[in-house]
Amino acid sequence: MLESADVFGDEVAGYRGELFAHCYRMVGTVDEAEDALQETLLRAWQGRHTYREQISFRAWLYRIATNTCLNAIDARKRDHVEPGPCPDELLTGIVSTDSGPEARYDSHESVSLAFLTMLQVLPARQRAVLLLRDVLAFRGDEVARLLETSVQAVNSTLQRARKTLRGGYVRPRLLNPPNLLERYIRAWEAADVVSLVALLREDAVLSMPPRPAVMGARAISDFLAESIFPIAPMRLVAARANQSPAFVAYMQERQFALLVIDGEGERIRRIYAFADPQVLARFEEVG
Repeated sequence: MLESADVFGDEVAGYRGELFAHCYRMVGTVDEAEDALQETLLRAWQGRHTYREQISFRAWLYRIATNTCLNAIDARKRDHVEPGPCPDELLTGIVSTDSGPEARYDSHESVSLAFLTMLQVLPARQRAVLLLRDVLAFRGDEVARLLETSVQAVNSTLQRARKTLRGGYVRPRLLNPPNLLERYIRAWEAADVVSLVALLREDAVLSMPPRPAVMGARAISDFLAESIFPIAPMRLVAARANQSPAFVAYMQERQFALLVIDGEGERIRRIYAFADPQVLARFEEVG
C-alpha cells in the first residue's frame, strides 16, 4: 500500500499538521519541531515496509514521531528549553478539531505557552505519555504499544506527570476582546504605564527568556518605565501565536519584540516577550 512515493505522500499529508504540533509540544521550539517532523517523515518512508495494520497508520506515525522527539531531547544534554512561540498558521492542522471527550486538554490549551512551559518541566518520557494520553486521547494499552512498555508503566508515568502539573500549572483562560486588547495597544503605544498596569492582575508575570521573569504588576510597571518605554516610541501590530493574542512591537520601524498574552476575563495574567531575531522573523509584518 505504501510502496509508491505518491501513495505514501498522500497518506501522510493529512497528518502533517498534527504531527508538527505533537513534535512542537514535545521539543518546545518551532525549529526543533520542524527538524523532528522531517526526521519523522524520513524514518516513516524508510521504514514503510515495517508498518502492520495491527495499529492504525496514524498511531504508527505517532510512534515514530514520539521516539524521534525523545532522541532529540536526549541529544540536547540539558534538562529543558524555554518554549518558543509558534505562528498560528503552522498550527492550522489542530485548530478545528479536538481529540474527543477523552482528552483533558483541547487544541487551544495544548499549544498555549503556559501549557508548553509546564511540559518542559516534565521528564521527556512523562511528557510523551501525558501528551499521548491527555492531549491525543490514545488509550493506555495503545500508548503501551507505541512506547513498547507495559500498561502499568504507562499508568504510573501518567500519574506522576499529572501530579507535577497539578502542583504548578495554571490553566490559561480566554481574554475578553476586543476592548481589552485595544486598551492594551493604546497603553503600549502611548508608553502609558498606569493604563497598562490597570490591565494586569496583581500577580501578573512578564517573561523575557532567557532573562529572568519580572513578577507582579508593580515590578512590571517599574521595569517598563525604567528600561523599555524611554528607549523610543513603539508601534504594535497584531499577530497570532499559540492560539493566543499576540503583537509584534516595532521601534523606529524595526522589530523589537513579540508579545504574547494570556489572562482571564478583563485582566492579563502573563506577558511573554521574545526578542530573538530568528523568532521575530517568523512574525514579519506583511503589507
